[in-house]
Amino acid sequence: MAEAATQPRILHVTTSPHIRYGETVPSVMLSVSIALVPALIASIVFFGMRALVLTITCVAACLLTEWLITRFLLKKRETLTDFSALITALLLAFNLPPDLPPWMAVIGSIVAIGVAKWAFGGLGHNFINPALAGRAFLTASYPAAMTTFSAPKIGNINGLTAASPVDGVTGATPLVAIRDAVATGQFQALDFQEALSSLFVGNVGGCIGETSAAALLLGALFLWYKRIIGFRIPFYYVATVFVLSWLFNGTGGHFTSEALIVPVYHILAGGLMLGALYMATDMVTSPITPSGRVLFGVGCGVLTFVIRKFGGYPEGVSYSILLMNLVVPHLNRYTRPKVYGKVQQRD
Repeated sequence: MAEAATQPRILHVTTSPHIRYGETVPSVMLSVSIALVPALIASIVFFGMRALVLTITCVAACLLTEWLITRFLLKKRETLTDFSALITALLLAFNLPPDLPPWMAVIGSIVAIGVAKWAFGGLGHNFINPALAGRAFLTASYPAAMTTFSAPKIGNINGLTAASPVDGVTGATPLVAIRDAVATGQFQALDFQEALSSLFVGNVGGCIGETSAAALLLGALFLWYKRIIGFRIPFYYVATVFVLSWLFNGTGGHFTSEALIVPVYHILAGGLMLGALYMATDMVTSPITPSGRVLFGVGCGVLTFVIRKFGGYPEGVSYSILLMNLVVPHLNRYTRPKVYGKVQQRD
């Protein structure tokens, strides 16, 4: 007994990283779902039952597709309890216009789960954001339906006053309105300044989950409190769009009220807040290194600005994030911290 008591205890050493983290995949996904509730409530308030129907359709289609693939095609244990399919469904629904036919939402859900996610191995193996992949597929397949927006129940489609010369343009969403106003020389700073409050609250036209910056920020505060998302990607994404929109504001100056209104308008309009806070920060498809996250955010910002400024498509968030998803492996590779003490072999 004495000899056994004096024997040293064996220390089992494993490979790094040695990280203790109390959260699990289901708890993280559930937290993100809770963070999206304010935006869901805002979408129902501003777009009515149309937003709720689209959201329920996407949730049902994504969950059913996930269950069928894992149960009958791959013969794996069910994965619905990790809530990853629920997140994909909510984000896809938030990227759809309120008048989109539900059967199109079903197709987008099948593509998001069946192609973008499970065709590459499921959660943790997809190289692009599934929800954005579903939206991109729908935009390419049904461009008219995906780019037709209606006014909210409260407010108007672009948030501008009735006296604005571009207010009467049919289907002129906020991004289309400012682009056309600057291009035609009809940009009135006061009109667009008054629209900023509507863009922040969300009573403007657009996809059902992207219009209310206030609701999206409220959910993001919860995620920051839980330390589920970081600050680097959202900050550098938004800051890059702000700086570039300010430098190339199209008003002829830089230190005027017009020049400052343009970048603020671009940040609040469209899907920038939704993309920067909830989709660019996706743990699977974003870089893991601090420097890589900075470059990822800057790259998303540059691509978003280029598409909005010089492209024929007024919105660029979805495609910018998808394109940057493709270079994430290279960002992780070339921004890895250097290992000190390692001897480099020479030929």
